[in-house]
Amino acid sequence: MSGMPGEDAIAEADQREALGSGATAIVTGASSGIGAATARALAAGGTTVALVARRADRLEQVLADCRLGAPRSRAWVADLADPELAADLAVRVWDELGPLDVIVHNAGIPLRRPVDRLTMAEVTRVMTVNYFSPVAMTLALLPRLLERRSGTIVNVSSLGGRLGIAGEAAYSASKFAMAGWSEALAADLLGTGVSVRLVLPGAVDTEIWDQPDNDPPAYSGPFVAAEVVAEAIISCIASDRFEHYIPDMRGVVELKTRDFEGFVAGMRAMAESAPDRAGTTVQP
Repeated sequence: MSGMPGEDAIAEADQREALGSGATAIVTGASSGIGAATARALAAGGTTVALVARRADRLEQVLADCRLGAPRSRAWVADLADPELAADLAVRVWDELGPLDVIVHNAGIPLRRPVDRLTMAEVTRVMTVNYFSPVAMTLALLPRLLERRSGTIVNVSSLGGRLGIAGEAAYSASKFAMAGWSEALAADLLGTGVSVRLVLPGAVDTEIWDQPDNDPPAYSGPFVAAEVVAEAIISCIASDRFEHYIPDMRGVVELKTRDFEGFVAGMRAMAESAPDRAGTTVQP
């Protein structure tokens, strides 16, 4: 009959209504920052949340808050530096908590250090936590999502996934990888009922700025609150738009494309102005 929506349209409509009572989501990196704020916001709306993070004590605090609005929420303590473990965990969460409507890949670690002081082991660890493990979790759950013809995969990248940040080559590389993976994933899954959203936060007020074994950050503010990013993540799930900058920094990315030499010079100048980083020179 003319005017009746097709299966894909119905699936997308169901997906936009997935959040709330009866919905289930998994959030990685849920013990602090964006992950904790997102888990709390989802649970406040009635969504059952599976919280995943390394720090059990912090995770329990977030879980207690989540259970106020979503009593079935649960926590899993895990280090996502092992992609095989991450994949197994994703399947276990689905089996124990029920089908997942939303998957928020948020867990990530920083690494602020110029390339002439990086080791391959450090680069590998950053890439594993920030990219390989979320990919492993996605691949493990994808057959189930496709069978249901519904679900939203939210990949939290970074503005550093569109702009190469001086002194943060390993981190930017992992976030660029997440952005590229998300674009191709969205294209591959078009019409399946499974949607992909790419979230690109800018400078967010989290613990990522004060981590051991990292150089001091070149940037000193202003910062966006983690709760603002969390609300944007929830909004993007119901949106039909793929890419979400928080705050909107598309203009900076476009400027880089128009004047790459100027962008690189500006990045270099900012890096050299950072405490304890002035004078660092990368050898040719």
